[in-house]
Amino acid sequence: METQDKVELCFPELVNTSCKRPTLHWSEAVLLNIVLSSISLITVALNLLVIISVSHFRWLHTPTNILLLSLAVSDLLVGFLLMPGEFFLRTTCWFLGDLVCCLYNNVSFIITSASVGDMVLISIDRYVAICDPLHYPTRITVPRAKLCVCMCWLCSVLFSGLILMDGLTHPGRYNSCHGECVIVINPISGVVDLVLTFIFPITVIIVLYMRVFVVAVSQARAMRSHVTGVTLQLSVTLTTKKSELKAARTLGVLVVVYLICFCPYYCLSVAGDDSLSSTFTSFALYLFYFNSCLNPVIYALFYPWFRKAIKLIVFLQILQPSSREANIL
Repeated sequence: METQDKVELCFPELVNTSCKRPTLHWSEAVLLNIVLSSISLITVALNLLVIISVSHFRWLHTPTNILLLSLAVSDLLVGFLLMPGEFFLRTTCWFLGDLVCCLYNNVSFIITSASVGDMVLISIDRYVAICDPLHYPTRITVPRAKLCVCMCWLCSVLFSGLILMDGLTHPGRYNSCHGECVIVINPISGVVDLVLTFIFPITVIIVLYMRVFVVAVSQARAMRSHVTGVTLQLSVTLTTKKSELKAARTLGVLVVVYLICFCPYYCLSVAGDDSLSSTFTSFALYLFYFNSCLNPVIYALFYPWFRKAIKLIVFLQILQPSSREANIL
């Protein structure tokens, strides 16, 4: 019996302080491994295509696409780091030490915060493009978009460091046994995190897109009825390109999918894990990560330039000297 107990421990030599191995059945572990590995590979591959497309083709260097590039980077990191890490935590013991555990949790917070910030920036971009089209070219430029992206990632790093400062200074202090990787946030930091990464961004996104939706509907009706300018404001509205309306619709779908995937995860922060089943907790987390795989699928469904870019990349036509100047819009 003693031998069996030791086999079930993460560190058999530490009988009194070692964690027990996860009791996940081997068939469940294999199924989870196949599913998460497949989603992880697809997520990395699709977002890598987005990154190569926007980075390589000069015609795609627009403010909106710069924001989509930043979102693709965060999604790629989710597929490359967070999905494998989650499988590792669910199916086996943590053998990488307390410091790596702390760094993993810190990186997870950075990626999540940056993703939320990218969504807010995308919403602001579409709001200005639809609601103030005359000033959009001067207010939203590529250099400003790049600056906003850099500030978004920098703020995410600083915010993560402040929220997880206790864990960074004392790695492993909240682990109840060896072989465990847990993160504990004090109540005040938890409230700040909930407000800054969920309540405030979601409010901004919903308010801006409600405004965008109303204006886009009015513009679409005006273009269909061929109403000529009655006032200066109406004439400005009617000159908005159909491409901007289509971009607003596409990014609107992106935001709606984002809300569907993220809300269950953040609801756990309000309700607490103890009040919910572990099945729902796992489902909410996997849905949260699955959003990173859905984003490039949305691009492929709604953006013709992305489908053209995929063909050029897959058939290695981007290796040609003049491929960078190809107009795929």
